[in-house]
Amino acid sequence: MASRTVGFDLDMTLIDSRPGIHACYRRLAEDTRTHIDADAAVSRLGPPLEWELSHWFPEDRIAEMAARYRELYPTYAIEPTTALPGAADAIRAVQELGGRAIVVTAKNRPQAALHLTHLGLEPDELIGGLWAEAKAEALRAHDASVYVGDHTGDVRGAHTAGALSVAVPTGPIGADELRAAGADVVLADLTEFRPWWKTYTQTTG
Repeated sequence: MASRTVGFDLDMTLIDSRPGIHACYRRLAEDTRTHIDADAAVSRLGPPLEWELSHWFPEDRIAEMAARYRELYPTYAIEPTTALPGAADAIRAVQELGGRAIVVTAKNRPQAALHLTHLGLEPDELIGGLWAEAKAEALRAHDASVYVGDHTGDVRGAHTAGALSVAVPTGPIGADELRAAGADVVLADLTEFRPWWKTYTQTTG
């Protein structure tokens, strides 16, 4: 029988953090008097913060700017963020059928926890600071058989862990690109997760 532990990505899978992140980048730009295209930044969420900052700051300032961004984050990024349709129900669907729902995200754990608490999302475990293939570390450690995400990096993370990749085109990557990247299942959004999960658990025992 397949494990009933399901991993979920956070940004643009469970939550729409674009408004808050946009505000955070705008404040960082003001504080540092540096041009940051916040629209561009929120159009490519997924990779770690340091990757995005490398577009706007020299390498020797990235660590400093990442620390400043994280100081600003609780003030500017939590309140405007919303749960995506079906997010809370997807987590509950796993738990109600005897499974465990874990969140595995590239975002650092303290910031991710603020979002989950604010939005009333209650996974069984939260693991932060992992991106793309590195997410496999947590997925393996928790024996996850499925990983749900919105990015091609999430597809790679799932497959590296030997898990089924379930993708939702609610982030920057469209359904066709997710399929081309190797996603095993593509749902329109998480409102389709519960019926899919019910069928999956019935067919896998």
